[in-house]
Amino acid sequence: MKIASKKVRDSARGKDCTVRMPGICNFDPATTVLAHIPCGQKGVGMKGFDTVAVYACSRCHDVIDGRAKGEVDWQDIPRAIAETHESLVGDGLLVVKGAAA
Repeated sequence: MKIASKKVRDSARGKDCTVRMPGICNFDPATTVLAHIPCGQKGVGMKGFDTVAVYACSRCHDVIDGRAKGEVDWQDIPRAIAETHESLVGDGLLVVKGAAA
């Protein structure tokens, strides 16, 4: 099973970057995309689940994907995933059955 959603990917448009790498982030919501976190799958065109992804500006995304130099502080990634999930829940795109509101 693979979790992929055009609505989730499209939801990144106009959102703030949740990664916010110091000295790298451009803080420009116009460049934000859903950036998949490396989690075992590797190769061109192979992406992880859309639920293991963050809202990332173009510069943070380039560092995460290895296209640009920079150091990812992997301790910040769970926070970024949590902030992205919070936004997805708020937008009604991520629903957890049985969860209290």
